[in-house]
Amino acid sequence: MTLKGIGIDLVPISRMREIIARWDERFLRRVFTDHEIAYCRARRDPVPHFAARFAAKEAALKALGTGLSLGVNWRELEVRRERGEPPSLVLSGRSREISRHRGGRRMLVTLTHDGDYAMAQAILVGDDEMDATDRARDEVVG
Repeated sequence: MTLKGIGIDLVPISRMREIIARWDERFLRRVFTDHEIAYCRARRDPVPHFAARFAAKEAALKALGTGLSLGVNWRELEVRRERGEPPSLVLSGRSREISRHRGGRRMLVTLTHDGDYAMAQAILVGDDEMDATDRARDEVVG
């Protein structure tokens, strides 16, 4: 497995609570998929879960090296979590194309929230085989 990109993001839960209170469905539908909205709303307090997913999307954009440019949009980055499984980040559309172009095959993600903060880290990883850049770097170092 080769590292292709890494990103991290921290979101104040109180800020997410203010944004949702002000913009509600307009914000939620612009940023989150139906699956993410349903998952978060099924929780006693959905806001920390929305904040963690927002942080994951920001971290993934950093790992891709794009931000919200090159035709990428929020809903192309979906955090999924099945019962008993760790969260995963599923890319679609333009974000998936960019990931593939950069040699990424999957995006690893970890989420946490405690107190007033939610944090996520995303790592774009490629195939097990080293690409030409990695081989050249190993030849220089080794």
